[in-house]
Amino acid sequence: MKKTVGITLAILLLSVGLLAGCGGENKAPSEDMTVIKVGASTTPHAEILNAIKEDLAAEGYDLQVMEFTDYVLPNMALDDGSLDANYFQHQPYLDDFNKERNMNLVSVAKIHYEPLGLYPGKKTSLDDLEDGDSIAVPNDATNEARSLLLLQDLGLLKLKEDAGMLATPNDIVENPKNLKFEELDAAQVAKALPDVAFGVINGNNALLAGLNAAKDAVAMEAKDSLAAETFANILVVRSGEEESPAIQALAKALQSDTAKKFIEETYEGAVVPVF
Repeated sequence: MKKTVGITLAILLLSVGLLAGCGGENKAPSEDMTVIKVGASTTPHAEILNAIKEDLAAEGYDLQVMEFTDYVLPNMALDDGSLDANYFQHQPYLDDFNKERNMNLVSVAKIHYEPLGLYPGKKTSLDDLEDGDSIAVPNDATNEARSLLLLQDLGLLKLKEDAGMLATPNDIVENPKNLKFEELDAAQVAKALPDVAFGVINGNNALLAGLNAAKDAVAMEAKDSLAAETFANILVVRSGEEESPAIQALAKALQSDTAKKFIEETYEGAVVPVF
């Protein structure tokens, strides 16, 4: 995941006065409703949240979605009380963030996963791969490991047995076609496709580039893969607030038939519900 600090968004966050505690006590100024302020990535997280607004409103909750373009501010804003929850990350990222920042944010529910896909660049079929061809992969730890595991599943390479979710190109023990790996920022892989044989792109960056793993990729992570379980995107709150009525209502709405139908119809396999 890309860890950049969106200064403009930070200013916006402060300017609108997001000084919420846990969602249960804040009232909307114009309505007698309980406010729930949630930070989210634009695609698909904020879109999914917006799809359940009416359901929550019917239960007396005013869902307010704050969009972020980085993966640092949503956790910082949740920790300092500016948000009631956030929805943009998976458990391994949250675990690392908590450790690095000495925070205690926790998962409430698993909502979806975004399958990582292998997309055509100069080549359109794996049968066309030649000795020494290049494949672009994300350079962050989790997505690079997922990329290499996908390539291993496709028979293009073999990793050390214990590499797992920590795999890097240094863990490759067999590479029959002497493939080269262009390690790039995850958001840049799609732009690099014209210069490489193939590129491995994670779900949200593929969507932002107008790509759909189920339609455009030559291969993608399976629904029952280790990655699908490990990297499911989660609803996150401060520790101790998991059972708040507002948070429980939000989690229920995100795991509802409304949310499932929206995800399946809108993303057509590029985003997959896990509930």
